[in-house]
Amino acid sequence: MIIKNIIKKNTYYDSVTLMMLSSKIASMDGILDATIMMATDYNKRLMTDSGLLLPENAEISANDLVIAVKTEEQSKIEEVVKTVEEELQKKNDTAQEGDLKARTLETALKRLPNANFTVISVPGRYAKNEAMKALENDLHVLLFSDNVSIEDEIELKDKAIEKGLLMMGPDCGTTIISGTALGFANLVNRGKIGMVAAAGTGLQEVTCLVSRLGEGVSQGLGTGGRDVKEAIGGRMMLMGLQALAQDDETEVIMIISKPPHKSVMEKIFKFVEGINKPVVTCFISGSKINIKNPRVIQTFTLEDAAYAAVSLAKGTTVEEVIFTEDKERINSILAQEISKLNKEQKYIRGLYSGGTLCSEAMVLMKDTMGDIYSNTPLDEKGLLNNIEVSEKNTVLDLGDDYFTNGRPHPMIDPRVRLERMRKEALDKETAVILLDVVLGYGSHEDMAGELISAIGKINKELETEGRKISYIASVCGTDEDIQNRKEQVEKLEKAGVIVMPSNAQAVRLAVLVASKTKDCGEIIGGNHNG
Repeated sequence: MIIKNIIKKNTYYDSVTLMMLSSKIASMDGILDATIMMATDYNKRLMTDSGLLLPENAEISANDLVIAVKTEEQSKIEEVVKTVEEELQKKNDTAQEGDLKARTLETALKRLPNANFTVISVPGRYAKNEAMKALENDLHVLLFSDNVSIEDEIELKDKAIEKGLLMMGPDCGTTIISGTALGFANLVNRGKIGMVAAAGTGLQEVTCLVSRLGEGVSQGLGTGGRDVKEAIGGRMMLMGLQALAQDDETEVIMIISKPPHKSVMEKIFKFVEGINKPVVTCFISGSKINIKNPRVIQTFTLEDAAYAAVSLAKGTTVEEVIFTEDKERINSILAQEISKLNKEQKYIRGLYSGGTLCSEAMVLMKDTMGDIYSNTPLDEKGLLNNIEVSEKNTVLDLGDDYFTNGRPHPMIDPRVRLERMRKEALDKETAVILLDVVLGYGSHEDMAGELISAIGKINKELETEGRKISYIASVCGTDEDIQNRKEQVEKLEKAGVIVMPSNAQAVRLAVLVASKTKDCGEIIGGNHNG
């Protein structure tokens, strides 16, 4: 076995670029393991723990780039290095002629004195200083970085509020500003609906559904998931609502979040009282909140939120959605999928790349399927004893820190999910494998292709046991995304995956299949009436 480190001194690339490139080189033929990282102390520790960092390189600095490869063939190392060089060169060449490059914020501001927005993606220990410099220079901030303390987040957001600026993040992965998609976001229509969200894939799901329903997005403002916790107090959620209330292009406002702390919820609704625009809320909890404001419409799924906002924008009646296919079509799918299963198969195993979609799945499942287990459960009793071993109905957020520690996010790199898919499929009690496929900027260029390749191999193994399982998925994206949603759906369906129009519909179908309910008229409850 050969382990090789290539060190590029004083060479910096952002974490998203390096995660995508790590995924590419690690999946090359003949490569046992590989990564490309900045040599921060944390990253060096990760590489050492995985056996990828050679002892003689332990003292390299955080300004250095490390390409680490494990293989059994010397020629494969040369292939990896060539691939890395080519991809990094492409990255450097993507700037159009006349674009300006700068290595520091100060230099960038000298070259672009009229700039009013900055995206920051640096290791967490440096994030506060860079974000504070940006705010002091009157720049709105999207802070992609994580591992920023709550105390630092409060200080940054207070500075932003003092200066009347947006401070989106830390750990803000998705934002759309005046039609420009930032982070993990999708190509969607411009329109009348403005959103503020403490939920990255929640924002992606809703913006894509709104676009596919023929409306569009004025602004999609991310806050970072911690913003609605008691300590942060909804600082940027309220700032975002104020911005949308004053935005002439926004006619309908949406609030998307996992359940805020009670004190934050009270602040939100007190603020909403003064907004003279209709407001749609979607707090992923399944619980009804006592709201007397007639301008506020509560919804309980991301899909319902999208439909409600589009109806308000178009001046049509707001209706809830269960299935968009007719009853006969759904019952036909149920008959087909249930016929695959034997008596032992009764559990759903959800393998999600999107944390908000994972939470929505658990909320929709809980009243019908009983206890739902997870690495990010709805309550403490649902916490898995061992994250590596599923229990009964299990829904995993594969983008959680446990799975991404030293690895690319599953929206970028499918390997962790593919390995877990096989493990779940070989469990004789698994009836349904439930999946999300999230498209857009930063995401894998062909996630459907990766999934169907794995499904084909899994199905061959199951054939030897005389057993089948049901695969049900949703695809979050648009046909304008680089991956093209229509093409991704067609690939999955050709491989036997049932693709539903939304995560909510996919979950409902999975529940009906796993419980062997042959009539969709007996739809699951609990997701509309609290």
